[in-house]
Amino acid sequence: MLIGIDASRASVARRTGTEGYSLQIIREMLRQGEGQHRFILYFRDQPAPDLFPEYSRVTIRVIRQPRMWTHRGLGPAVIRDRPDVLFVPAHVIPWPGVGGVPAVVTVHDLGYLHYPDKHPLPDRLYLDWSTRYSARNARRVIAVSQVTRHDLVHLNHIPPSKVSVIYSGVDDLLEPVADAQRLAEIRQRIGVDGRYILHVGSIQPRKNLLRLVQAFDMIRDEFPDVSLVLAGQMGWGYRRLLREIRQDGLSRRVIMPGYVPDSNLAALYSGAAVYAFPSLYEGFGFPALEAMRCGAPVVCANASSLPEIAGDAALTFAPTDVNALAGALRQVLTDQALRQTLVERGLARAAQFTWGNAARATLETLLEAASGV
Repeated sequence: MLIGIDASRASVARRTGTEGYSLQIIREMLRQGEGQHRFILYFRDQPAPDLFPEYSRVTIRVIRQPRMWTHRGLGPAVIRDRPDVLFVPAHVIPWPGVGGVPAVVTVHDLGYLHYPDKHPLPDRLYLDWSTRYSARNARRVIAVSQVTRHDLVHLNHIPPSKVSVIYSGVDDLLEPVADAQRLAEIRQRIGVDGRYILHVGSIQPRKNLLRLVQAFDMIRDEFPDVSLVLAGQMGWGYRRLLREIRQDGLSRRVIMPGYVPDSNLAALYSGAAVYAFPSLYEGFGFPALEAMRCGAPVVCANASSLPEIAGDAALTFAPTDVNALAGALRQVLTDQALRQTLVERGLARAAQFTWGNAARATLETLLEAASGV
């Protein structure tokens, strides 16, 4: 079978959840499909030579299209190449179509419907249109959680038989770091001396970081050795958060090191006293599992997909309850037995989510779509 894949998200320099998903699922699909299938990977720009291993049955297609790449570049290329199936790992299939080539699309979340004010209006409008269009016109839809599937079926009215839940994996390179020198180096790199509460993700309203800062402000005098580290690139709406940090006199206690490259993530997670994940809405919630895989105790919101993904391996709280969030942080910082329990459960929980399983189920879905199932 000839499988076409939109690989444009996999080659970006600073990957977040969706881009990381694209890279990892494609890598594992190529590995599992070697010798059985042929692949065409479509890129916006020439990918780095080490992005994917070299396989004899993989063709790299670079489409130079500066505007509306998906619709004006990818779509016509797929129509010319005529693969047996097109896989789009991130929400958007080409408009007005791909000439009858069956498409499979992964939808990561519909949070913009639940919290419209947490997204810029142009982004929200495009997300709404593109997700509805893609889910309705794809032959099969992959949802990364039961919550996302529920939203697709009940909010976007996609037939339930069309939507499969395939959980994402956790990067195999992430593992607990015990080396004292590496842990000291990451502390020096991000600018902290003692213990730290960690959050990894773009700085934007949906991540609920304003309440995390408020919760930290409530407990900071109890833990003078603890800092709050918010690692991630600035998204939209970050200025209100910066104002809150300044007004509360937290500029020296809240550390914002910016985007942390993948090579430093394992040490960053491993060194955290607590990983805090207060998001209002997540379609899957990669950072919670990544922190668990690195041996960090996790506290997370009990909303959207997070209870489904974290199971009993995290201490949970209502995302709008600042007092509950502060209490959860206090518990993990002071209760060593609880910390150990969360670490052990987290390691076991994260081990259940593998890219091997995700790629195997995705290839099966592509085969079904190509055969008209």
